[in-house]
This record gives sequence, structure tokens and C-alpha cells, in this order.
Amino acid sequence: MKFHLFMLPTVGRPQELQRGLAGLRDDLYQRTLTEIEEQARFADELGYYSLGFTEHHFHIEGFELSTNPIMLDAFVALRTNRIKVGQLATVLPAHHPLLVAEDIAILDQMTKGRMYVGFARGYQSRWVNTLGQPSGLGATASDKSDQDVRNRAAFEEAWHIIKLAWTEDTFSYDGQFWKVPPPDTTWDMPATQKWGRGADADGTLREIGIVPKPFQKPYPPVYAPFTFSATTARFWAREGGTPVVLADDVEFCKTLFQVYLEEAQGAGRDLKLGQGIAMGATLCLGETEKQAAKMREDFDWLFQSWFVPFGFPPGLVFQGTPEQVTGQIKQLHDALPFEELFLWINTGLFDHQVMMRQLELFATKVMPHFGPEAP
Repeated sequence: MKFHLFMLPTVGRPQELQRGLAGLRDDLYQRTLTEIEEQARFADELGYYSLGFTEHHFHIEGFELSTNPIMLDAFVALRTNRIKVGQLATVLPAHHPLLVAEDIAILDQMTKGRMYVGFARGYQSRWVNTLGQPSGLGATASDKSDQDVRNRAAFEEAWHIIKLAWTEDTFSYDGQFWKVPPPDTTWDMPATQKWGRGADADGTLREIGIVPKPFQKPYPPVYAPFTFSATTARFWAREGGTPVVLADDVEFCKTLFQVYLEEAQGAGRDLKLGQGIAMGATLCLGETEKQAAKMREDFDWLFQSWFVPFGFPPGLVFQGTPEQVTGQIKQLHDALPFEELFLWINTGLFDHQVMMRQLELFATKVMPHFGPEAP
């Protein structure tokens, strides 16, 4: 089984966050970067498969201080040797798809393929509505509203453009939100006529291409956190992406797994149940039940303070000693034959040494029960 780490950095412990405006404090952010670096190095040594970051902006409160997951990926990749890095996720409706395609391709080249990508639609209105203004897009509540439908359409269009940019030398795209290239663009460059492609003899631009292309061919593995709908599962089943399911209702998960499998097989993909779809869970692991319970107490405070107001469900939590957490994962795996597990770890919220010990306990006491690390 592949064990991934999902790092959603909080820049302060609960008491520091409660003083207000923790996100504005340089001392807390510098401490967070140091903790990210040390935890990433340790995770690399311990054999975790990957480490990924979320994307959120303007969080002066100090929660989820991860404004640029691609840049944080580079920060970690330059300080580690083996562990893969990734995004959970880049929010496509808030960005120009070609800039996303370029940034990821550069990171893939810099790491020589030691990365994955993750894409999401964006649910936090403060920043998605602000950054999505050029395209008239906003956050989604997955409520089938006009804004939700428009957000999904823009998300899918952005993905198709990114995929073309990664796989085609040059291309064009005539979409609802993006015209690539814009109509009537003039590019009368002799160098393009001699050594390039995409412009007519009269200088009319017909196609463009990004450089560099990704190091991994045709492109890095694609993940979709966090999937709660059959519509999203079906989309990624057709497109070859891996949804990450962060839910604690096993029957719901079984249904989603089956929906994904049937759609993937209908698209010609040769998969078995549990392949191509991953599970996600929060980790509260301690040497004793008391230690794990204290971690859960802090996590519950975080969740009630920040995520519940968004309507975000708490999802699955593995809590307890190594023996207990091993049993919880085995029980879930018996019901759902998943091959990848993303562990939400609370960097910044928990004391650094508590985090380091948690990483060590899971790697040495839990992971060995689930076979060697996947290549």
C-alpha cells in the first residue's frame, strides 16, 4: 500500500491562533517552514510515498497557510531525496490553466518526475471569488446552483486545456471560458516560420505550445481531493485520475468505489474494485491512548473552529496507539480494497516533537503490516 502525507500547515498551536491574526506573524511562519522541512526530511527517511500541500489564500487567521502548493513542493523537493511531492490540490477555476500547466511541468522537470498533481474546484468564497474574477468564476458549494454548474464546467475545461498543453507540441482550444490562442492574434515572427510552429504564413496565430513539457510521460499522476460526489468520481474515472475519498461512511464509500469502477471500465480502463481510487483520513496516533486523545482534542478544536462553518464533514479519523490504528486501517481495508491512503497530518497545530514521533510510530509500527512501500 502507498502511504501519502497530506500536510495542511497551521501556523500556530491553538493558544497562539486564539490570540488573533496568527497568519500575519513572521515568527510563526518561519517556525512552520522549519517544521515542514524537518518533518519532510524525516518522512523521506522513514519511507512515506509522498507529501502534498493544499491551496488556500488570505488566511490571516493562521489556518491552512498554504498559499502556493507548487512552491512548497519545490521547497520540500530540494531538501529531500526520495519522497514524492504534490498538490492536494491546485484549484483550477482560480487560475489560468496554461500557467498551471507550465508551473507543474517545470516542477516535474526540476524533480525529474518526483511528483504528482492534484486538482480541485474550490469551496472557500473569500479567495476563490476574489481570484476567479477574470473568468467570472466563484467558489462551489456542490449544490447544483448556477454558480456550481459554471464552476464545474470551468474546472473540466481547464483540465482539458492542461492535458492538451502537456501532451501536444502545439494545440488550439475553443472553449466557453478560454480561447487558445485568442482569435485574430498576430504573430509575424520569422523565427517561428523557420524553427517553430503554430502561425500561418500571413502571421495569424493558430496554435500555441508550452515548454517545457512534463518530465513524466504523458504527465504526472493526477489526484482529485476530496471527492464526495458520483459526478466527480465518474469524471476522473473517464480521465484516468485518482479521487481521494475523505469520508467515514463505509457504505457511501463502497457506492463511490463501485461508481468509479463501472465508469472506468466503460471508458476502457482495465481496473478492479479499489484500483484507481484512494482513501484519506486524519491521523491522531500516539504511544498511548491518552496522547492520541489529546491530539484528537486539538484536531476537533481546529475542525469546529474552521471547517464546520464551511459545511465540511469531519471525515474519517484514525485515532489511538499503533496497534489500534493498525486495526482500524485493516478493518477499513477489509471493507474497501484501496491501494493508497492519504494521511492528514496536523503540522503546526501539534507540537513539533509530537508530530515527529507520530511519523515515526506510523512508519515503524503500522506501515509494516501493509506490505513494502510501492515502487
